[in-house]
Amino acid sequence: MRALWYLGAAVFVAALTIFSGSIIQAGAGGPEEVFFKANQAQKEGHFEKAAEGYRNLIDSGYAGGHVLYNLGNAYIRLNRLGMAILQYERARQCIPRDADLQFNLAYARNLTLDAIPASAGFIGHTLFWMDSFNLKELFRAFAALNLLFWTVLLIRLFYRSEWLFYLFVMVLACWFISGLSFGAKWYQGKYDDRAVILNKEVTVLAGPHPGDTVLFKLHEGALVQEERAEDGWMLIHLPDRKRGWIQSEDAARIRTSGVKGERQAAGG
Repeated sequence: MRALWYLGAAVFVAALTIFSGSIIQAGAGGPEEVFFKANQAQKEGHFEKAAEGYRNLIDSGYAGGHVLYNLGNAYIRLNRLGMAILQYERARQCIPRDADLQFNLAYARNLTLDAIPASAGFIGHTLFWMDSFNLKELFRAFAALNLLFWTVLLIRLFYRSEWLFYLFVMVLACWFISGLSFGAKWYQGKYDDRAVILNKEVTVLAGPHPGDTVLFKLHEGALVQEERAEDGWMLIHLPDRKRGWIQSEDAARIRTSGVKGERQAAGG
């Protein structure tokens, strides 16, 4: 009995220690405080300090849309156009309808030297409304319609009427469209092969070797499609079917699964 009492006391003390440590750590430099300090640095014109704060949040797993958007703003003020567009594009996947983000992204694109038209692809053209919603929003819509679909179907088993049939058909159509949109959005994010040129000027070569033939040049902020990567090189192509090799360090993928740990590309 006494052994159980000692064991319970030890567990209580350990839990209290961990809980207290969490409170101290959150109070000393939790994500809200880091975000607030980074915003303050941004307002005061300390853009490198602000960018460092936002990168710390991202590396800690807090890569939310507003963090990425503010990081893009810091890079714009630091004249790092490629990194700014990269963060804006990533933020757009989280907060696609944000008016400030749309304006700043359009402004940044206008600063680029290469006139490369954006390519939405087959999915983007077919499900044109998809870019206005993020993945979580489409999942919630699909989940809600899925529940409504099975509810209406269950009611129809016990109560049949003409209006209920039309309601069932309408819900079924919305359920199918929402499910298709969610699946397409997931696929689009999972296999997003877009990348942003980070350096002021990048030479595109015919092969993955510095001595290969120069095909054309790209400039900071240009949006390209990655085909594959090997041995520090990246094979890219443009919407007009131009393709060639660049060094992997000259570009960064937009895909958000690669956000964490990009210190080298970010210059941190």
